[in-house]
Amino acid sequence: GKALNAVASRNVKVIVVGNPCNTNALICLKNAPNIPAKNFHALTRLDENRAKCQLALKAGVFYDKVSNMTIWGNHSTTQVPDFLNAK
Repeated sequence: GKALNAVASRNVKVIVVGNPCNTNALICLKNAPNIPAKNFHALTRLDENRAKCQLALKAGVFYDKVSNMTIWGNHSTTQVPDFLNAK
């Protein structure tokens, strides 16, 4: 975050993929106060895919038919799949 803050464009988009990615993204964001918070993203795609597969199995549909799946928390026991808006 400090290096980004020092040399990156203020329009940079930051994507964090290392677990725990939400925590790592927050640490990066807090160390780069000159970059807008909306430019930081944590990718939890593996966890999202797993949740979509579980929902698809339960609903008896193919994985690609599940949309609007959200994951809250980190890649750990703090992770919560949010099926509320899933279709």
